[in-house]
Amino acid sequence: MTRHVFDSPQFFLTTPAPCPYLDGKAERKVFTHLVGESASALNDVLTQGGFRRSQNIAYRPACEGCRACVSVRVLVDRFRWSKSFRRTWNQNADLIGIEHPVAPSSEQYSLFRRYLDTRHADGGMADMTVLDYAMMVEDTHVNSMLVEYRPRDIDSAVTGSSDGPLIATALTDVLSDGISMVYSFFDPAYSDRGLGTYMILDHIDRAKKLGLPYVYLGYWVSGSPKMDYKTRFRPQEHLGPGGWQVQD
Repeated sequence: MTRHVFDSPQFFLTTPAPCPYLDGKAERKVFTHLVGESASALNDVLTQGGFRRSQNIAYRPACEGCRACVSVRVLVDRFRWSKSFRRTWNQNADLIGIEHPVAPSSEQYSLFRRYLDTRHADGGMADMTVLDYAMMVEDTHVNSMLVEYRPRDIDSAVTGSSDGPLIATALTDVLSDGISMVYSFFDPAYSDRGLGTYMILDHIDRAKKLGLPYVYLGYWVSGSPKMDYKTRFRPQEHLGPGGWQVQD
């Protein structure tokens, strides 16, 4: 693996492309590479500045005349557990989330494909091959992990693991001030469990145990209904021109 040191990272601007969230809008992104020994430190700074990571790229929107994409992070110590959140948490009490190094597996890819084919068949990731998935997971120079969620088995209380079927997975970066949920997916056959919500709740719980103040959820897009779920996890902070502002 080639080693690079980015003391002064170079930033690039993409050409306009159709916005995947808002009809009739065009998106542009500013991006830089996350490689070498300083990648994790750079990822920390850029995430705090509203960037997201995809493989070894950090990017953020740079759209002309549109500021609909807003970076969101949950305030872990002040997080409010609603009745709905507690129901989801209790409904999934039979699951165990196990942290793993970022190594792809055929079991993960099979789950990933079922998720895409059922819920995002017309999305930008719909054609991802097993090699594309492997690159998404392991092409990283930053501190990342995979959290695999499986039903507990008879030995889980002793071993801290499970041989049960994989029903959800989260690709997550560990930062100096929090954890960032890069991408998560789950088995559509278990959609009545609220697994998307549960994984966020589990990451809030993990951040609290690690003494980290934030869980980064990426972008909330004003006007995009499929992004509205992110505003449920409060209190949270939104990044604006004046910095991070609390949304209670």
